[in-house]
Amino acid sequence: MSSSKTSSTKTPVATIADSNVVSKYKAAAEVVNGAIRKVLSASKEGAKVIDLCKLGDAAIEVGLSKQYTKDKKMSKGIAYPTSVSVNTIVCHFSPGASEEGAEQVLAVGDVVRLQMGAQIDGFAAVVGETVVVGASDASPVTGKAADAIAAAHFAGEAIQRLLKPGNRNMVVTDRVQKIARAFGCKPIENTVCHEQKQGDLDGDKQIILNPTDEQRAAFPSCEFAPFEVYLVDVYVTTGDGHAKKSALRTNIYKKTSTTYQLKTKAARAVINEVSQKFSKFPFTIRSCDDERKTRMGMIECTKVGVAQAFEIHEEKAGEAVGQITFTVLVTPNGVERITQGAAFDPKLIQTDKKIEDTELLELLQTSTKIKKPTKKPVVPAA
Repeated sequence: MSSSKTSSTKTPVATIADSNVVSKYKAAAEVVNGAIRKVLSASKEGAKVIDLCKLGDAAIEVGLSKQYTKDKKMSKGIAYPTSVSVNTIVCHFSPGASEEGAEQVLAVGDVVRLQMGAQIDGFAAVVGETVVVGASDASPVTGKAADAIAAAHFAGEAIQRLLKPGNRNMVVTDRVQKIARAFGCKPIENTVCHEQKQGDLDGDKQIILNPTDEQRAAFPSCEFAPFEVYLVDVYVTTGDGHAKKSALRTNIYKKTSTTYQLKTKAARAVINEVSQKFSKFPFTIRSCDDERKTRMGMIECTKVGVAQAFEIHEEKAGEAVGQITFTVLVTPNGVERITQGAAFDPKLIQTDKKIEDTELLELLQTSTKIKKPTKKPVVPAA
């Protein structure tokens, strides 16, 4: 008669070493790529910010409804609510219908940053893009806006190539700063690229793009490895890199891993709703059942750390901000970008600045694929 022992083994972490996981990431990417194309097409003179936010979220929901239709229990949803940040507003602007700025109408020349994300079974794909309203081949983007957009684009291209297994995060930091300087820009302080995990956009490994001396000294060093997923999130500015907190009200939040015995009824109600609807993915108050009660409950939730606020930041008037955001899969064969907004078009984005550093130019010319060493044939002994 054999004795039995209780096992305390943990559930294996799902990674892209599993082809089923890859399929879910790519299905989420298909949804979000289609959604951002719709919002990009609608980002024209006369469009309202709130309408674009709603359009993006609705497009994601429709797209997700067509994925994995046989598994009714599989989690599917928005992994980052559509945000539309115009001109000096850097990021995270996804207002409620009655919020200040919701009815803002886009005008020709506005620099607009769009971001959104979708998740299937907790595997998320996120995309962000910068567009200038009214830009065309006949009326290209020039000046500071072109400098910032080009800097963000080439920084993203460099990061994708540097995420190959064996490279380290601080090397990425240094290269991104050099690229930004070539275009007269700086990465915005506290901008961080994160490793993604199932159910969480904020994994352990991170890349800080514009650290202070103190942050650089204290920031954890890490090495990239096969079968990891990263959210590349780049914001660069023609200003000094110090974006200030906006007076506009925060509308995007996410639940954290912190547990706490909440005291108010409103806080307990909202955290229960958030847990059921959004898990640990960012959400907008607009998508909750009662916006007023949600905002009340979030006061205690953010104070004790069970929820995180995605605060809105602003750049100085006269400066331009460029954003590029995408999800990549790090595999033994290379670094695959799975989300994409509009392709960068040098005819449309005409900057008079360029990268001249030989090391950076060589990096940007390298493939995102990993060339496997060819095995030499074994010559039999005579």
